[in-house]
Order: sequence, then structure tokens, then C-alpha cells
Amino acid sequence: MNAKQLMSGFKVVPVDQMGINDRIARIKSRSIKKEAKIQGLKMALNMIDLTTLEGADTPNKVRQMCYKAMHPMDQLKGAPSVAAVCVFPSLVGVAKEALGDSSVKVAAVATYFPSGQTTREIKLQETQYAIDEGADEIDMVISRKEFLKGNYTYVLEEIIAINELCKKHDRRLKVILETGELGALDQVRKAADIALLANPDFIKTSTGKIGQAANMQVTLVMLQAIWDHYQRTGIQVGMKPAGGISDAKTALHYLMMVKEVLGEEWLSNQWFRFGASRLANDVLMQLKKQETGAYQSAPYFSKD
Repeated sequence: MNAKQLMSGFKVVPVDQMGINDRIARIKSRSIKKEAKIQGLKMALNMIDLTTLEGADTPNKVRQMCYKAMHPMDQLKGAPSVAAVCVFPSLVGVAKEALGDSSVKVAAVATYFPSGQTTREIKLQETQYAIDEGADEIDMVISRKEFLKGNYTYVLEEIIAINELCKKHDRRLKVILETGELGALDQVRKAADIALLANPDFIKTSTGKIGQAANMQVTLVMLQAIWDHYQRTGIQVGMKPAGGISDAKTALHYLMMVKEVLGEEWLSNQWFRFGASRLANDVLMQLKKQETGAYQSAPYFSKD
């Protein structure tokens, strides 16, 4: 079906704000025992997309980040690599070469990240360029301008077009909603449901380029949308909260939430990611503490 046909049967799902807050409070109140904590920390590390998306990015900075992605902490036994590195399309080739035959994927932001304020033709051209450079995954932004105007068919048509291009080349697509610009949780749920109609591989909260990034309320609303979509269609879609997640304790709460809402099938980096480079160091420090019984100082860890 095309976008107009899909939108013709679209129904708005209201969000219970008090219910969301209560569920999150219950999740945060739970404690995690040592062995489960170690397992959860390693899982979280393996779900991170290390990211650099600055105008001052250089090939050497990307190479350094790629080394860290493959070897998060050489002296820590059993520490897994992260899931991916995320860079601008112009640096995909550098990352691809640096990562070699490792399991770490290269994700590229595209579609005029972070604003999305350009034509569909240019968005498709940039996506194709990133794919040609070797990107394994594409992180696209939706047109918030059109969404906020109520032009939902336009938004869906654009996601479908980018998704079709990605699938043509066997690439995975993450759709960034930029939830901090959408307003209330009802709007977040609406945007998530529209994106899910295109059956992308992931939906993602944020670009990390505005003050309001990921939080547990927004993520829970999006997880519930994913679950409802799965119940209707049988199609599994992943989730990526991005920005603002910087400590291991919070990451573990996110993993508990994913398990509770979606189940253990989503607890792998194939279906859940953290877009949070600062998180990696805190997870590593916590893992080192579990191994040695002593906290490590932050300066012992690279910032990339």
C-alpha cells in the first residue's frame, strides 16, 4: 500500500501520562544483583553507537573513535565491542577502512541531518551517497516541519522512499523523530505510529543536537508503539534512544524497560541501541569496578 492508503486507516492512540510516569517509577525502584548487573553492563556496551557529528570532525578523530569501538578497554577481560560508529556521510569511507572486518557497523546520518529542511530529492541523493561510501546503516530525520503542519502523508511518503532505497541495497534504516521538537507525548506516539507504518528497522528518539534528547517517558511511549505494531503485523522494529543517556545506572533502567515492554527478543544490538557516546566510559568504569572492586578515574578513558 502507498502512504495515502496507509494513512486512511490511521488511528490516533492517546497516551496515559500518569500511567507512563508510574511505570517508570516502578522500574527505577528495582535493584540489580551483581551477576545480572555485569551481564547488563556488557549488554549495554555492546548496544552503543559511538558517535561524532561535529563540524570539526577529522579523519584522525574518526579513526581514534573506531579503535575505541573495537577495543573499548583492552585491559578489561571480556568487554565486548560497541555496536556501531555513527558519522557524517563524508567520513563513512574513513570509518569503514578503520573498522576493517570487525563486527562494528558504520552508521551514517542522512536526509539533511539534523534539521531535515531540504527537498526529498536531496535527501535521497545524500542517502545514496552514504550507501555508496559503504554505510551499513542510515539514520534519517523526519520532516518535523511537515509533521507539525499536520501533513502526515508527506512525512510517511518520505520515510517509505528512504526505506525503499535502503532495502534495495540491504541497508538498515533508523528513523529519527526528534521528539524534543514534537511537543506532548501524544505527538510522540503519533509520530512513532506514522514512522512504523513504513516498517523501518528502528525508530529513534533524537539527533542529540537540541536540548531535549532521550528520556524514559518518551522511550516508553515509543516502545509501546513498537509493541502494538508488532502485535498487529508480526514485524519486529528496533528502538534507539539517543542523547542525554550518560550513566550506566540509567542504561540498565532502559534495558529493564525494554525487557518488560517488548521481551528478551529485543535485548540485542540488532534491535536496541543507545545513541550515547558518553555512556561508554561510565559503563567501562562500572565494569572495571565490578572486576577490581575499585572505581577508575575518568581520565584513564578516552573521550571519543
